[in-house]
Amino acid sequence: MKKLLLIRHAKATHESGYADFKRPLTDKGFEQAELMATRLQVKSLQPQILVASPALRTLSTANVFSQILGLKQAITHKEIYDASESALLKVIYELPDNKDFIALVGHNPGISQVLYYLSGAIKDVPPCAIALIEFDADSWAELHEGAGKLIHYDTPKS
Repeated sequence: MKKLLLIRHAKATHESGYADFKRPLTDKGFEQAELMATRLQVKSLQPQILVASPALRTLSTANVFSQILGLKQAITHKEIYDASESALLKVIYELPDNKDFIALVGHNPGISQVLYYLSGAIKDVPPCAIALIEFDADSWAELHEGAGKLIHYDTPKS
């Protein structure tokens, strides 16, 4: 049994003067990340590791989750930044099989596309939304279209 927690990064600034890769979270973004990580903690939904895009806004989001959930800092994977659905799936297929519950912190539209591909669930994925998909699989490489079941979905506005 594998569980994948998809997390879209929290609200980031749109002010000019920042390269996309270096856009920081806003104060609201930090609040969103704290709220969502706390909700996971209350439900005892704790991934074993976090894997994140190296972009500032995703790393900052991942850092808040790791602090609140008591996890090690996120492992960065450059392919998650600006990733298409197929690029994100490649990252997922290569996740370590000795971990059964992994969180992936990334960007839209890729996060929404992978959620739909793996679970068939059509969901709005606003900043800092989370979606937990469960799979009857022993290896991440076994995942395929429709293989998962969405078992938890939440947004900061819920």
